[in-house]
Amino acid sequence: MAKEIVATTLAPAAIGPYSQAVRAGEFVFLSGQIALDPATGEMVGETAAEQAERVMENIGAVLAAAGLAFSQVVKSTIYLTELADFAAVNQVYGRRFPAEPPARATVGVRELPRGAKVEIEVIASAC
Repeated sequence: MAKEIVATTLAPAAIGPYSQAVRAGEFVFLSGQIALDPATGEMVGETAAEQAERVMENIGAVLAAAGLAFSQVVKSTIYLTELADFAAVNQVYGRRFPAEPPARATVGVRELPRGAKVEIEVIASAC
C-alpha cells in the first residue's frame, strides 16, 4: 500500500519533520493541529476554547485537501494542558460532529508545542 502526503496552504505548515496528513489506503491520518494561523504561523486565541476554534478550522482545511469532511472522521485524540478546559473545548469540538461523532480519547498533558492549550489529531476514512 503506497502512502500519499496530503498538504494545504490553508492550514499551518509543519513545524517539524512531519506531514500535515498522510493517506494510506482508505484512511487519512492527520497530524495534531494546534492553534496556529496558517498565514502568519502565530498562535491564535487566549483560551482553550478560542484555540480549539482555530484547531478545528485547521483540521477542516487538511480534511478538505484530502477530499474529506468532518463526517468522515472515525477517531480523534484531544490533548489538553488543563483538563478543566474539557467542557469548553468539547463544546467547540462537538459543533463539527452534530451526528454520529467519531471515537475519541482526551488526554491531559503537561505542555504542548508553542505553549498551546489544546492539540487535536484525527483519523478519517475515505469509505
